[in-house]
Amino acid sequence: MSSKHTTRPNVLPWPPMLLAGAAVGAILLGGALPLPALHDVSMAWLGGAVVLIGIALDVWAIVTMRRADTNILPNRAADLLVTWGPFRYTRNPIYVANTILLIGIGIAVGNYWFILCALISAVLVDRLAIRREEHHLAARFGADWIDYSQQTPRWLF
Repeated sequence: MSSKHTTRPNVLPWPPMLLAGAAVGAILLGGALPLPALHDVSMAWLGGAVVLIGIALDVWAIVTMRRADTNILPNRAADLLVTWGPFRYTRNPIYVANTILLIGIGIAVGNYWFILCALISAVLVDRLAIRREEHHLAARFGADWIDYSQQTPRWLF
């Protein structure tokens, strides 16, 4: 592992950029090429519930990181290996939450491009951010990171 992974995992903050790009892409695709959708009040409520789950997970992860007094920015060095709170269940609860949030929006508004864009965004976040972050964490925290990464899934599985 090179020293660049020790100082910071990424130059650009890929995850929020990809999240925004996925949302904009879904809106544009929904306007230009609308997909058939089952959209009624029950789907709006279901989507709203999924959005709330995404927001709750996001807030839980952010609060956990703030309480640990560690960096939350994806393009800055990690100060501490956080392994409690939502990080017990997934190594990337914020990215999971963002994916859930986009899916929920798509269900709520009947624009299923959000679901496709959320999945594409998740793959890109995995390749452009998570893999680099994991190299950074391994370089920075060594055996503690290896133990944690072997016990906790990258996403949810």
